[in-house]
Amino acid sequence: MSEILENLFGSKEKTRILRFFLQNPEKEYGFAEVAKRNMLNKIKGKKEVENLKKIKFVSERKKKGKNYFVLNQEFIFYPELKNLVAKDNIYPKSRNLDKIKHIGNIKLAVVSGAFINYSKSKADMILVGDDISRSKLKSLMGALEAELGKEIDFVLMNGEEFKYRLNMLDKFILEFLEGPHEEIVNKITGLKRFIAGRK
Repeated sequence: MSEILENLFGSKEKTRILRFFLQNPEKEYGFAEVAKRNMLNKIKGKKEVENLKKIKFVSERKKKGKNYFVLNQEFIFYPELKNLVAKDNIYPKSRNLDKIKHIGNIKLAVVSGAFINYSKSKADMILVGDDISRSKLKSLMGALEAELGKEIDFVLMNGEEFKYRLNMLDKFILEFLEGPHEEIVNKITGLKRFIAGRK
């Protein structure tokens, strides 16, 4: 649906900025941080922020000589835009999620929470793997956070730790895997059968 929003709102930059402020309604951001966190071209991004300021979607505040932007929750279409962004399920068409397979020896990658609009999940992602490249992981999370418009709450563990926690019937892992989620990678033999057998 992100492509629908991009066409509806006219650009990737505007879509990301709208989503970012709607996902972080209480926080103030300087323009440099908005551009960095949403991986935007600074010139195009600044133009879009200025346009959103003109229509009063964001308000501008000055602090210690610096300009900060914050969502105007009194904006006439705020409830509708919030609902629209909430319905935009990132998981099915996120190109960045496929890159998970290239950050190391990934045995399991499952998403929930912000990726599938399931607010009850205690995390957005569980990653299980060995020989994970920290730099690739950081780069991937940055790209995914730019897509989602918010920080990703993820849990990373190696294969041994996951096996141990599963054998100990770890509450967090069981709740995550028994709740709504989507698999990106699953190389753990018998995991689906084990979870299905508990229901």
